[in-house]
Amino acid sequence: MPKADLVVVANRLPVDRIQDESGQPAWRRSPGGLVTALEQVMQKVDGAWVGWAGKPGLQVDPFDFEGTHLVPVELSEEELEDYYEGFANGTIWPLYHDVIATPVYKRRWWDAYVRVNRRFAEAAAEVVDEGGFVWVQDYQLQLVPQMLRELRPDVVIGYFHHIPFPAYGLYAQLPWRRQVVEGLLGADVIGFQRAADAGNFQRSVRRILRYGTKRESITIPQPDGTARTAIAKPYPISIDAQSFIELAQDPAIRARAVEIREQLGNPSKILLGVDRLDYTKGIRHRLKAFGELLDDGRVEVGDVTLVQVASPSRPGVEAYQELRDEIELTVGRINGDYDTIHHTAIRYLHQGFPREEMVALYLAADVMLVTALRDGMNLVAKEYVAVHADNRGVLVLSEFTGAADELTSALLINPHDIGGMKDTIMRAIEMPVAEQSRRMRSMRRRVLENDVERWGRRFLADLETFRDSRRR
Repeated sequence: MPKADLVVVANRLPVDRIQDESGQPAWRRSPGGLVTALEQVMQKVDGAWVGWAGKPGLQVDPFDFEGTHLVPVELSEEELEDYYEGFANGTIWPLYHDVIATPVYKRRWWDAYVRVNRRFAEAAAEVVDEGGFVWVQDYQLQLVPQMLRELRPDVVIGYFHHIPFPAYGLYAQLPWRRQVVEGLLGADVIGFQRAADAGNFQRSVRRILRYGTKRESITIPQPDGTARTAIAKPYPISIDAQSFIELAQDPAIRARAVEIREQLGNPSKILLGVDRLDYTKGIRHRLKAFGELLDDGRVEVGDVTLVQVASPSRPGVEAYQELRDEIELTVGRINGDYDTIHHTAIRYLHQGFPREEMVALYLAADVMLVTALRDGMNLVAKEYVAVHADNRGVLVLSEFTGAADELTSALLINPHDIGGMKDTIMRAIEMPVAEQSRRMRSMRRRVLENDVERWGRRFLADLETFRDSRRR
């Protein structure tokens, strides 16, 4: 098996299994945010990617795809249910998102999580070159760094946590809190979206393991009486801003944006929400605020339309099925009360769209509503900002997103405060062009300066520092 200097380990491979025009199995690059974020990084190195192939029981040998060596990890139907839908998304996801939904703690789920994490660690250990880098991604694989360190003490290990890390008072609920912290501390560099997340992690290290921390450094005692140092700090992730700018300049996409406005009946203002269908995204709160604005007569259905894209997410999990039912019931009720023959109050789209269509929607929208109750970053906010080279448009942004730390010129809201959200939406609708321009110009500067390539460079530079010090 060929060896790679940089190995990315993620829950999924960066490709989807499809059938080509002749009906033969083939691979297509996935549209997910993680794939997009790491695409540029992987193109510039001798890299490999370890991940699940996307279908339970699918046995595939390692193969090359667009310059990257892909190493599939097999998962059974039962493992997918217990490790992924169970522990990762029934335990960790709600716990790490401020217990917006109730976490479930099942020992069977934990056992599957340990078993699958070990399989990923073994696959990475097989493919990484002597003294190379391994970069583990996200909450599904929190045990991999320590398992990998035991297998390959010669490699430098990074871990990036894409979702929030909770305050100790919440994290302490986890029956396996010690094992997870020890798993993460197997990495040399532990990255988070926000400074607050890194601080929460360090507090958990101090409370559970009694290890010393100083600024971003953590001192980890070793069995031989020595100690090693790891760092835990924020690396806010971003987007490939230039690719969004280029798409926004495409005449066909700009024409599509005009067509979208016409298809919506040419309202004065279009509000847009773009989310995975997830209880953390605050879609219910957003719909409640908009429905009340219609009730109050502060907006009229012919003048203002809300477009809500809710891409399907984890349909096998009961909580998500219930959320979909609730949202669609709310949309139906509001539309039933306020629609006219010519205009719809809420255009609800429970489907995913290609990037070109999303850019057209961003261009068509006067106001972007990002009302997440808790979010690691939220790249939709940055995508909306990137495409508006005319400096028009208003971003209404939850203060509980990582993006709020950077996009401080957005209209920041507490999504739990429905009255405050309603007032802020009205302020966005009525905002003068000069104020829109000033705010958007400031946010675009930040997004263009801190793009995804810079994010990858910063993280890999810190890994390189560890490798240099180890060699010395």
